[in-house]
Amino acid sequence: MMKPNLVISCPASSRSGYGNHSRDLIRSLIKMDKYNISIVDQRWGACPRTELLKEEFSDIAAFVTKTPPVQSDIDIWIQITVPNEFQPVGKYNIGITAGIETDRVAPQWLEGMNRMDLTLVPSMHSVNGFSIIYDKMNQQTNQKEGELKLEKPIHILMEGIDLDVYNKTNKIEPSIQKYFKDIKEDFCFLVCGHWMQGEFGHDRKDIGGTIQTFLATFKNLSQRNMPALILKTGVNFSVIEQHDYETKIRKIMESIGSEKMPSVYLLSGDLTDSEMNSLYNHPKIKAMVSFTHGEGYGRPLAEFSVTGKPVIVSDWSGHKDFISANGFLIPGEVKPVHPSSVWKDVINSESQWFFPNYGYASGIMKDCHKNYKSYLEKSRKQTQYMKDKFSLEIMDEQFKNLLDENVPRFDVELPTLEELQTYE
Repeated sequence: MMKPNLVISCPASSRSGYGNHSRDLIRSLIKMDKYNISIVDQRWGACPRTELLKEEFSDIAAFVTKTPPVQSDIDIWIQITVPNEFQPVGKYNIGITAGIETDRVAPQWLEGMNRMDLTLVPSMHSVNGFSIIYDKMNQQTNQKEGELKLEKPIHILMEGIDLDVYNKTNKIEPSIQKYFKDIKEDFCFLVCGHWMQGEFGHDRKDIGGTIQTFLATFKNLSQRNMPALILKTGVNFSVIEQHDYETKIRKIMESIGSEKMPSVYLLSGDLTDSEMNSLYNHPKIKAMVSFTHGEGYGRPLAEFSVTGKPVIVSDWSGHKDFISANGFLIPGEVKPVHPSSVWKDVINSESQWFFPNYGYASGIMKDCHKNYKSYLEKSRKQTQYMKDKFSLEIMDEQFKNLLDENVPRFDVELPTLEELQTYE
């Protein structure tokens, strides 16, 4: 029996969230041992394409090709990217995306998904975002002539956590130990994310609002009791970007106008998975905070959840699939995105997303700092829940089942002419 030819187009070598997920899924396919696999490595923005140079990914690098099979020989085509870039190439075509951060996808995303046979997304929030229906308008008459909606199957495939990499540990990488030598505070909140487009309070991760709330919450404490906030950002963090971040933080401090202000530290650059796990587990890191306006999934939140430490996060979007009863959720309201946050073909002007209640968030952070031990019991339950329901092994099984249930059989050998003659 011949194996079907499967070609996967994805940012396999990229140091990014899409790159991490691509490598996880490639390894799932390799473990299945059901397909002739070829990888077409794609660029992902300005992210470094260095991961497949590492020995730990040599098993994936072995499948990378610059000359994939001719289109007529591609049985299964998998494309991991944003849906407006989906293009069918094989006999059966699968699109995989991290989903959408707002309450609805752009029309171009629906059009891209309808070009594929199946789309896989990581959360129920993403599924809901694809349920939007747009009017198709005649450009000449400006009259409605139909509807644009999702017409092809969509299923959830969560992003599993590799528990061999991300786990609770006392072993801290030397590079992370070195970084913390300059941090005097013993209680640090961790924020992971880029300071993206959008006016103050309207960037997707709401980095500005997070910093402002933190500073306002803990200003004027005694130096001995003051916590710190660490912002992990930027794989490609340049000197110019560093200066820009520092300028923004200084302006926020000036707006609060207090003489006694807690510290905000920047941690930038490309950390390995082991270094990220060390960062999460460093004894000075006590909790992760995210005032995010929206997540398709929220991979850093999932990774941090296995440390047994509290996660304080907005009560909306993709991470609600794995953080609910055992997380510390910030209420708020869903409101239209600001014009400065609109992103062509991704976030349209009609979209809405979540705005956290800063006062409530301040209260949680203050209580976490004051009564930290009381937060650990729920956090340990969250860790166990992640291990039970969101491991890489469970994702592997889900992926296999989705392929078995949806992809046609291409591995059935046709009878030879001699065999056909015996049937007569």
